[in-house]
Amino acid sequence: MKRLADQNKNKNDMEEVSRLSGISGRLSGKFPVARISARDFVLRAAVCIVLLLPLIAAGILLHRPQDEVPTAASQLIYVPAEVTAVLSDDARPDYDSGEGRRVGTQELEIRLLSGDHEDEILPLTNYMSALFNVDAEKGDRIIVRLITKEDGSYYAAMFNYDRGLIMGGVILFFCAVLALLGGWKGIRALLGLAFTLVCIWFLLIPGLIRGWPAIPLTIAVTALTAAASLLLLNGFTKKTLCAIFGCVGGVAAAGFCAFLTGTLTPLNGFNMTEAENLILYGSEKGLTISGLLVCGVLIAALGAVMDVAMSIASSVWELREHNSSLPARGLFRSGMNIGRDAMGTMANTLILAFAGSSLNMLILVQVYDIPFLQLINTDFICIEILQSITGSLGILLTVPLSAAVSARFMARRSGRGV
Repeated sequence: MKRLADQNKNKNDMEEVSRLSGISGRLSGKFPVARISARDFVLRAAVCIVLLLPLIAAGILLHRPQDEVPTAASQLIYVPAEVTAVLSDDARPDYDSGEGRRVGTQELEIRLLSGDHEDEILPLTNYMSALFNVDAEKGDRIIVRLITKEDGSYYAAMFNYDRGLIMGGVILFFCAVLALLGGWKGIRALLGLAFTLVCIWFLLIPGLIRGWPAIPLTIAVTALTAAASLLLLNGFTKKTLCAIFGCVGGVAAAGFCAFLTGTLTPLNGFNMTEAENLILYGSEKGLTISGLLVCGVLIAALGAVMDVAMSIASSVWELREHNSSLPARGLFRSGMNIGRDAMGTMANTLILAFAGSSLNMLILVQVYDIPFLQLINTDFICIEILQSITGSLGILLTVPLSAAVSARFMARRSGRGV
């Protein structure tokens, strides 16, 4: 009897140690990681390949050689240069309208740093105004445009400062901070961001230019990029699946609201400021302009919607992990309570973003004292309001969508790790 009691005591002690170890792991953020079998690894790799093959095929289809006439912009030649000397300078500070910026003319000597004429020395006349103001000094790096005359001779014209190195350094600093603070998840987030940019530049924009249906194409690309980003960040898990469903639903809701409002107003891509140029240069290739307004709303809302969807899914998963007895209704209620705390700040996200991008126009509205009736019916203001409100509606609707999907899928305990 004593021996049996000792065995039971040892068993209970082992269970208590195991329980305490699990609690300690949870408090320290170290959760047990499920081992991936060779079969699961092959399955996941096969899924990735199946998803990538259509993308590669679409990219090849969109970038196949075509008999197109080169545009005038593509034939312009810009090269970096270095200012080797300032030969003359009659510029003076302008305090009346230029806030002290130097206005006048400079005669420069420059050395080309790349291209067919690398290391050649050329003269350059630099005209400086309050708006176009490249105040060059010896040793500065600038970008110049090479203009060739009919007789074959060429000269340089000032374009702008060479900001490439600084901008590249800022991007690298951002990537380094994200990788250092986020660790492997930060690196996976960078991969997701790169994948999103590649899809937009090489799939979405060429597809729109060639006349593919704008709104369905944008929904497909946003759903694809959201799924890829979330899968890269968290792997093939239930909370990732729930976040993807919530994100796609939220983006689709924002697009539907934008489409419905644009139809009733009516507002579409033809009311945007770039519509005239798009008509002149894009219509020949099949570009349809009317749906571009909704496409812009979908892309703008994607990032914030992904944030909300992942936050709700992760919160519901953690609640399920700590209290496995919670039913689906309780998980949904908890997810909604968590989402309500974030709604107040997230509702402002896109509105403030659009207000910041339109700050100069808003200042002009007050300067010119535009009548209210004219203001609220101006295309530009209506489009900004439409984009802000519908994008924010997409964020708000993502909360119940993500909470409902997460509660439904997580109500039963999964046998796999997070």
